[in-house]
Amino acid sequence: MIIPLEVLSGGVQLRLVSADDAQALNSAYVANREHLAPWEPRRLDSFFTVATQAERISEQLKQFAERRIVPWVFESDGTVIGTITLSGMAFGPFCSAYLGYWVAADQQNRGLASAGVASVCRAARDIIGLHRIEATTLLDNVSSQRVLEKNSFEPIGMAPRYLHIYGEWRDHRLFQRILHDGPPPN
Repeated sequence: MIIPLEVLSGGVQLRLVSADDAQALNSAYVANREHLAPWEPRRLDSFFTVATQAERISEQLKQFAERRIVPWVFESDGTVIGTITLSGMAFGPFCSAYLGYWVAADQQNRGLASAGVASVCRAARDIIGLHRIEATTLLDNVSSQRVLEKNSFEPIGMAPRYLHIYGEWRDHRLFQRILHDGPPPN
């Protein structure tokens, strides 16, 4: 599967993660540790190391080769400023995946998340052949909900105590976007 690089507003690139991104990705996580903490599982200190990021990237690229995930990074002037991942990809009659993303605190309100999600939805439909994408947000993550709604995701429910985030089981809003109604690819 070939996932092309896409240039978003301000010259920000959305591209497949590379094994060479471990240092840059680690720097992004370290710089955004407090920004991301309320929205993610608690991270051990060992998560914030180049070695851990290299291991994570290696595993992501292995899963990409197996058509289980697609891991992208946002890059601006050689600096990683966020990620988007399609995970849990299933084919056959389901043709679905889960969407997750984040953008660095100092890059907020530039439309990058919205543009990145739009690009990923096009790739999911046109390159990967998915029918549907699901995303979840914490109930109070209005910014992320706005990104999804701008990209034609519709709310489909609420999942009580869905994920263990920031030290407790948290309720999430569920969203989906139907990408097409054609038959699954062969």
